[in-house]
Amino acid sequence: MQKTRPKHLALWQIRLPLPGIVSILHRISGILMFAAIPFMLYALEGSLGSAERFAAFKDCIGNPLVKLFLLAVLWAYLHHACAGIRFLFLDIHKGLDLKTARLTAYVVLAVSLTLTAIIGAITW
Repeated sequence: MQKTRPKHLALWQIRLPLPGIVSILHRISGILMFAAIPFMLYALEGSLGSAERFAAFKDCIGNPLVKLFLLAVLWAYLHHACAGIRFLFLDIHKGLDLKTARLTAYVVLAVSLTLTAIIGAITW
């Protein structure tokens, strides 16, 4: 009996379903938030230290790259929260059927991106 299994795994050819993509993005958003903790704590400490440091903090926040970083952290927080609620419902066996799982995955993506766009537009 010959095995027809591939010798290597071609990751770029794997087509994940939408719930799988939401699951991977949930993990990525958790990693991003964890990696952002030192920067956010440093920014908080700097903004509360003195009036001069607060002015320097405001100047730093005005940089477009810093704004993009903060927008990415905002998306990570919102996506992680929305997907976390979805996964809590999956843990209690609500929404396990294929149609509902796809719908809730789409809703998580739509809500997190929409909220990120709205809050980002307000604060930009």
